[in-house]
Amino acid sequence: MTEAKNVLGTKLEVCCTSPMTGFYRDGFCQTGGQDFGMHVVCAQVTAEFLEYSKSQGNDLITPRPEYDFPGLKPGDGWCLCAARWQEALKAGVAPPVVLEATHVRALEVCDLEDLQKHRVIRE
Repeated sequence: MTEAKNVLGTKLEVCCTSPMTGFYRDGFCQTGGQDFGMHVVCAQVTAEFLEYSKSQGNDLITPRPEYDFPGLKPGDGWCLCAARWQEALKAGVAPPVVLEATHVRALEVCDLEDLQKHRVIRE
């Protein structure tokens, strides 16, 4: 199996494990054939983005215990669908991105330059 790469061309890093994120709920923004939404952008969500996402029909704030989903709060790391991040960019509410943990397939939807403009460096 090939090691997943990030948008910088290096090894894909963990996005977040608390809360556990990723399509496969392994902390990584990996994707595969069943991930039709391409959850590949590692974002540090903001209040503005969470409200925007909710207004678009994807409530990431409300806990959903039946899906083992705790609900997100500003500052949480989360693997977003590349198309949703792109929509948020156009709406002026794109959250910061951790490039090292953003899967290379994000570049099929998002421009690297836009992602870099929203880059956040983890401490």
